Amino acid sequence: MASKLYVKSAAVKNPAFIDEASKKFGSDKITVAVDAKRNTAMPSGFELVVSGGTKPVGRDAIAWAGECEKRGVGVILPTSMDGDGTRAGYDIEFTRAISSAVKVPVVASGGAGKVEDFYEAVVKGGASVLLAASVFHFRLLSIQEVKNYLRKKGLAVA
Repeated sequence: MASKLYVKSAAVKNPAFIDEASKKFGSDKITVAVDAKRNTAMPSGFELVVSGGTKPVGRDAIAWAGECEKRGVGVILPTSMDGDGTRAGYDIEFTRAISSAVKVPVVASGGAGKVEDFYEAVVKGGASVLLAASVFHFRLLSIQEVKNYLRKKGLAVA
C-alpha cells in the first residue's frame, strides 16, 4: 500500500476526489500540488495551471489551496511555474501567499539554486518542507551541504 498520495491536475478536474481520498486514507496521506503562474487578473496575482504548467484554468491559485485544505488535504506543494527549473531561487512571494492562507504544511518547490534559497524558503516563505531537483541531479549542491547550512543557520533538519 502507498504511504502517500500526490495529486495535481486530477484534483483540479475532480475536487471531490480530495474529499474521498482524505476520508479513505487520512489527510496526512494526501498532498496536492498547486502549480501557478503570475496573472494580475487573479485576486492573489497567481493563476492555477495544470498539465505541467501549460494550461491556465482561470482560478486563483491561493483560493484553490484554501479549498484543498478545507477538503482534507494534509500537505500543499506550491510550484511557481515562472521560476521552476531556473535555479534563481524559490518564488518566495508565492510560497508565502500559500503558507499564509493555509494551516497545513507547505512544501517549497521550484527554483532552488543555492543553499541560501533553502533557508529563505523557510524563513521568508513559511515552508516547512523543501523540495529541489536539478541542483542535486546536476550535483551543483549536495543534500548534506544544504542540511549543514540549514543547521548552521539554526533550523531543525531531519
